[in-house]
Amino acid sequence: MRDTLENLYFGNITPNDQIVKSGTALKKAMEQSAECEEKLTALLEDKEKTLLLRLINAENEIGSTMALENFILGFRLGVRMILEALDEDDGSLLDPNKEG
Repeated sequence: MRDTLENLYFGNITPNDQIVKSGTALKKAMEQSAECEEKLTALLEDKEKTLLLRLINAENEIGSTMALENFILGFRLGVRMILEALDEDDGSLLDPNKEG
């Protein structure tokens, strides 16, 4: 029962460290993005290239921050659902299998 908590404590659980499967829509989009970035960077001069890289970095930071925030919100929702499911004293009916 403690395995998940122990694995989390020892750093063995890393949900953000995933491998993207080949041939998936995500993998194709990532490859297309990298290809477009490479081609566009080759066409630009130093100032424009720097500006493009700053834009890409800012977009990556936004995506990472949104992913983290959504993970936390989803986790909190899951915990609230578990807590609500464990609250047995909130309805009009009693469980006939429980004493009391």
